[in-house]
Parts: sequence; structure tokens; C-alpha cells
Amino acid sequence: MATMVYLFYNASFIINQEKLVIFLQILIITVIVPVLLFFLLRAAGKIDSIMVAEVSQRKIPLLLHSFLIIILVRKSITIDRYPELHFFFLGALMSTLQALILSFFKTKASLHMMGISSLTVFVIGISIHYQVQSTFLIVFLILMNGLVASSRLEMKAHTTTELIIGFLLGSVSQLLLLYLWL
Repeated sequence: MATMVYLFYNASFIINQEKLVIFLQILIITVIVPVLLFFLLRAAGKIDSIMVAEVSQRKIPLLLHSFLIIILVRKSITIDRYPELHFFFLGALMSTLQALILSFFKTKASLHMMGISSLTVFVIGISIHYQVQSTFLIVFLILMNGLVASSRLEMKAHTTTELIIGFLLGSVSQLLLLYLWL
């Protein structure tokens, strides 16, 4: 989602063919490879389900996700070509590593809240950076934060504390890096 927002707002110097290449690279590294790794981990018995409810089962997926983001920011989404996206993914890496560290202390963070809160902060930053009015999108994302939190509570997937931890991991990492590209 962050990539699509970035490519939509940054129409000035990126041609359509380059947008497609960026989108495909990010799609492969952040969606297709993780799905394949999920099936591999599930077949190996390292995780039980897509929800990864056990804190101990989150370590390997979070570590693999960290490596995938490192590959992305080192090889594809570099600071000199796409600084806004680069810092977004660095924020995602920071959040993921913090969630990984917390898992060693048997503390679970809501990865859903991490994702939606970091996206919300990124969209706010993009709208400030490109000086575009994104009021409806920002309001929608803030509502989505509440919807995600409510659904996680309703499903009994997380406690309120785990949701707050996830929200803070996602938003604070993005806020800290916002200064570098804004």
C-alpha cells in the first residue's frame, strides 16, 4: 500500500515502466516470497497457522522478514533513487527487529497494528512532503487503525497491551525516520 501511495503521489519523475518494475520488485520481496516461506515453515512444522499465535513461533518469520527488507533496501529501493520509500522500509525493518527482540522476552506485538500505523504515518509524511491534500485517505487510515485494533480484539488474537505495543512500534519507527526525508 505504501508503495502504491508513493508511486501515485510521486508522478513527476518516475515513468510508468519504472513504476511497474518498482512495484513488482516490492511485490515479490514483501508478498510472494513471504507466502512461499510461510508454506515452507508450515510444512517443516515451525509454525502452526497463518496467525502464528505462539510468540516462540514468530522468531523465524520475523527474522526472515528482516532479511527480505534488508535485501530490498540494499539492492532495489536505494536512498539515492527512492529516498521516501527507502526510509519507509527502514522504518519497517526497525519495527520488525524490535518485534523480534520482544519475542525473545516472550512479549507479543500486533504485527497488524505495526503495519497499519506505519502506513498511516508514511501517508501523512508523503502528503506533507509533496504538499498534497490527502485528508480523506488519512482519515480512512486512522479509521482503519481502529478497525484493525477492534478486529484483533474481537478475534481474541491480541490483548490491548499487544495492540498498543504494535501501534507504537509501527508509528514511532516511521516518525523517527520521517525527519530524514521530510
